Amino acid sequence: WKGWMQWAFIMYHYYRMREVYNEIRVFVSAYVWMTGFGNFLYFEKKQDYSIERAVSMWLRINYFPVLLSIFLNVPLDLYYVVPLHTTGFFVTMATCYVSTLLKKYRGYGYWKANGYAIAFSLFVHVAFYETPAVQTLNFFGKEYFFRFRADKYSAWVGILSGYCWKFFTDYMQWAYSDDDEKVMKKSFCATTGKTLAPWLQGIGGIFLIWFWYYGFGYMSDKFLYNPIHPYVFWMPVAGWLMLRNSNRYLTELHSRALEFFGRITLETYVLQFHVFMSQNVQFIPILIPGAGENGSNVLKIMNMLLCGSIFVPLALWARTVTITTQTTCSELVTLLRKSCGRGGVGGDDDLEEEIELQKKLLQSSGGGDIESNNNNNNNNKSGG
Repeated sequence: WKGWMQWAFIMYHYYRMREVYNEIRVFVSAYVWMTGFGNFLYFEKKQDYSIERAVSMWLRINYFPVLLSIFLNVPLDLYYVVPLHTTGFFVTMATCYVSTLLKKYRGYGYWKANGYAIAFSLFVHVAFYETPAVQTLNFFGKEYFFRFRADKYSAWVGILSGYCWKFFTDYMQWAYSDDDEKVMKKSFCATTGKTLAPWLQGIGGIFLIWFWYYGFGYMSDKFLYNPIHPYVFWMPVAGWLMLRNSNRYLTELHSRALEFFGRITLETYVLQFHVFMSQNVQFIPILIPGAGENGSNVLKIMNMLLCGSIFVPLALWARTVTITTQTTCSELVTLLRKSCGRGGVGGDDDLEEEIELQKKLLQSSGGGDIESNNNNNNNNKSGG
């Protein structure tokens, strides 16, 4: 789903589709939600809180946008999702580390340790965002102040979703298992419940999306919707995930083209401001004469495709360069740490295994994606 949401972002900017502003806000929040969700599952599985992991992820998210900001002399808040993802990653890392400490020193199990850690994280969020302390964001700029408040709970909801993923995994295995013989041996109520569960899940998903739209999403005034958004964005996100996984056909439905776009979402998001569009997406480059505002629709479409033929390969190249830099710097940090004789929290074996995996990805496909590794580790079939 990263692929089609990114496509929606670009078309929203390209055609100035302000009438779907609220839906785009949900898509942005869904991306930040994935940062909390995917990284929670990663840390829970790998227990890797090393400096290498922190540096690697910071580079993956920030390297290319920071370079563009410096050399093109544009403010970094133009790429506002970058600090959102970066903050979401470190918030997730800190939350999971607290959980690890509770497991180690207090002997808590999965549910109790993570429950306390997530509750503490929520307390910190509320203490900052729901008090005058949030005004400190104005120090970084008005754009940051607005964007961070709009997605103040998005990553945290993703962490909470990852925390509950064990429950959902058990449910999915029960609802979609093919063991008909065992099902027939169960009671009539159990068999009926298994049959109805996917239908009720799909209907529940549609209801959540409908409830969000007719309760909040229909608002045409974004200044009325924006203050409500942080508290209601989870409805369409949860509704989509419920609907997407409501039957095996939808769960396994897959588009390779959208998967490809999903792998270069960061680069296409950043480069759209400079290649596919220009001057902070206020104007569209015209490569074909007559494809301007008053030109024919055929010429406009041809111009868009021509710009896209430059835009997409350039984004792919930028991703490859970023991954190469990320891997190289991670290896350098590992060598420096080992030469200094200091060990981090987390295993060197896991790190070396991940570095080797990244090398293989680079050799086989021209690049790897640490973000997709985060999400693929949980075997989540919610995307596509």
